[in-house]
Amino acid sequence: MTQESTTLALIKQRKARHTLSRELYTDPAVYRADLEQIWHREWIFVGHTLELEQPGQYMTVQIGDHPVAVVRGNDGTVRAFNNVCRHRGSKVCQDASGKSAKLVCPYHKWTFGLDGKLLYAGNMGEGFDPDAHGLKPVHCAIVETCIYVCVADVAPDFHTFACALRPFLAPHQLANCKVAHESSIVEKGNWKLVFENNRECYHCDGSHPELLNSFVENHSVAGVSDGDDPQLTAFWDRCEAGGLPSHLLMAENGQFRMTRIPLAPGAVSYTMDGKPAVRGRLDSSDVEDIGALLYFNYPSTWNHFLGDHALSFRVLPLGPDATLVTTKWLVPKTAQEGVDYDLHNLTRVWIATNDQDRELVEGTHAGVSSPAYQPGRYSDVAEHGPNQFDDWYCTTMQQRLEA
Repeated sequence: MTQESTTLALIKQRKARHTLSRELYTDPAVYRADLEQIWHREWIFVGHTLELEQPGQYMTVQIGDHPVAVVRGNDGTVRAFNNVCRHRGSKVCQDASGKSAKLVCPYHKWTFGLDGKLLYAGNMGEGFDPDAHGLKPVHCAIVETCIYVCVADVAPDFHTFACALRPFLAPHQLANCKVAHESSIVEKGNWKLVFENNRECYHCDGSHPELLNSFVENHSVAGVSDGDDPQLTAFWDRCEAGGLPSHLLMAENGQFRMTRIPLAPGAVSYTMDGKPAVRGRLDSSDVEDIGALLYFNYPSTWNHFLGDHALSFRVLPLGPDATLVTTKWLVPKTAQEGVDYDLHNLTRVWIATNDQDRELVEGTHAGVSSPAYQPGRYSDVAEHGPNQFDDWYCTTMQQRLEA
């Protein structure tokens, strides 16, 4: 059997409402299939345009086999390129982020413009054509400051997702924000375990004391129902009357979801006391207690938008047993650290929560790697979210492997 047929057989063996098999989490061949069928084909969240305000500012990411650089051009356009020199393949932009008037390869000083065109290549001879040696472009799309890239030759539809997300994010005025803090951690576990863990709070009571000062999971928004909770529906109606889209919206194939949820009684932000972490409002409404707007988009991001700040989370696979999780705290651009917010107060809850989730993911990866592991049954009450994620993963992989 080929590696593709073996992976397909494993996916077809999954029982309904059960976790994945050991091999789907740990086998290098399955990880290779994940890269080829998902990560190298989907739109992947990179960051925010507010991080690239000036020409020459760039950020880099590694998407499976593909190093990518995202750059603000002199014309103001944000573009993405394969971060690979057209000479001998060195990475052109070596740092995670930076600013440069031109993109200069550190190896032999080939120099590219911010639009990717080759400007200088020394000692290449008379027959060399610089126009044929620009940086190779990568698909790049933006919605409400959120930058997505796709390394496939032909990118899938982005318009449907963008149209769904735009009205939810617009009231939060992200273009007027800045990154107050950024944190990256490596979780020694498969990327699917990272997302399964994110998609439920069944584990929260015993693992996330800081988060539970403000966050309350609502099973009605796990991705399988809408409107079966009268209190939640009333909360949605109140927010939408104030101009904040809130009712659950989910892609037909389950890849993305947007919705708003109330926080714990008396809480308005992710802080230890539930009080605002940042002075002033992030959103443009006058609605009190707007809770948290949540959106995810598989396979690379989940996000939280509150009344005073926002958090974006980016997931990137590093191998079958390692995942990079990057968190960014967004605050109004005019907010001053030490005056309008205390950085420790702003970040304490999710720095703790991320580290707790890291331990859970790493412990689970160690367990599912055991020959004694057998796929377990998801709760019919508290684990709709991870089951929904696994359904999306298996359906997507099966359709593409069969094609």
